[in-house]
Amino acid sequence: MSWRDNLPEVRGRLLRDEPLGPFTWFRVGGAADVLFLPADEADLSDFLAALPTEVPVTVLGVGSNVIVRDGGVEGVVIRLAGKAFAEISIDEEEGWIIADAGALDAMVAKAAAKAGLAGLEFYAGIPGTIGGALTMNAGCYGSETKDVLVSAWGFDRSGEIVSYSLEDFGYTYRHSAVPPGEVIWMQAVFQGRPDEPAAVEARMAEITARRETTQPIREKTGGSTFKNPQGHSSWKLVDEAGWRGKPFGGAMFSPLHSNFMINTGEATAADLEDLGEAVRADVKAKTGVELEWEIKRIGRKA
Repeated sequence: MSWRDNLPEVRGRLLRDEPLGPFTWFRVGGAADVLFLPADEADLSDFLAALPTEVPVTVLGVGSNVIVRDGGVEGVVIRLAGKAFAEISIDEEEGWIIADAGALDAMVAKAAAKAGLAGLEFYAGIPGTIGGALTMNAGCYGSETKDVLVSAWGFDRSGEIVSYSLEDFGYTYRHSAVPPGEVIWMQAVFQGRPDEPAAVEARMAEITARRETTQPIREKTGGSTFKNPQGHSSWKLVDEAGWRGKPFGGAMFSPLHSNFMINTGEATAADLEDLGEAVRADVKAKTGVELEWEIKRIGRKA
């Protein structure tokens, strides 16, 4: 009998061999051994406490920054979906925005603007969730998560609550010192600063308009493919190496923005990952600069 035949009782949903492609922006990839959609925080905590520690656990948000490999994902994939994981509230006295890990970054920006709190406008340009933002110090247009985060809490692998202050994250560019998978984030507190709602909303509208005209947001994409190396822009390196709009299987780097990979229709996860690796090798050979993936690649190769 395998661990899959003896899963803990839950109030949410447990789906075996569930394809993960539909849960990602790229629309590619294999199945999860088990996909768990918890009913609420208590359901998740109880499940983690009862799950054998040797079973790998992976958290998936809205899948806007991930390639699920064609061989699927080992162990349990946890997806925090629905209202139970997407609450946003305001502490007017402290100027705090309190957001669940499953809340969309853009919705958090909107809630802050409505409350007359500035500083989180940049989240309007990030297509992920707060859980992902905490994991990778998400940012754009000169601002990052570390600039506004106060604290966060989540569950460790055994289902126990753990709390982190900003300093505990050890943030650097698109990186947290908290080891991947160590914490399943549940909620974060952000510090806003008072401003007129109309002024905040105007800055958000500017960010949204800029994103719509410069990024292929209506394609099957995954956001920025590579981190910007020190002193360089990844899109320029990809562009100058000749990869903008160049087909590679069912994948290519977007003609609109050459740091955005797109699935042109029938790409496999291998097409996307192999394209990224081919570009990394080519840029390294031509310029000596090492491009580092920003998109997460998870699971087994076919």
